[in-house]
Amino acid sequence: MEGAIDIRLIVTLGGILFSVAGAAAVGKMQIKVIQDTLNDLEQRLRGMDKRIDIIETRQETLVQRVSVLSGMMDPSTMERRHREAATIQAELNSIKSNVDKLLHMHNGRHPPVGG
Repeated sequence: MEGAIDIRLIVTLGGILFSVAGAAAVGKMQIKVIQDTLNDLEQRLRGMDKRIDIIETRQETLVQRVSVLSGMMDPSTMERRHREAATIQAELNSIKSNVDKLLHMHNGRHPPVGG
């Protein structure tokens, strides 16, 4: 029986082919599951990237705003503004005093003008 094909050999080869086909099917299914998981993770990472970009944009905007506010509240700037306000207030008081003097000098009567 050497070299002859018998039932045991056919059954053994059939079993091996069946096992290989089953393993290939299981492997194919597992590869599909892994690909689906990978796609899901990729979508999640893209979503996180978008959110991080939005947060970074907001952070840049806040940094710019804080920079503007710190420039406005800078002690030297505030000192200059207060000095300008004090100068304006002093000039206003002087003008007010001059107007009061002029109103006191002019009592509402006009002397006749000769002509």
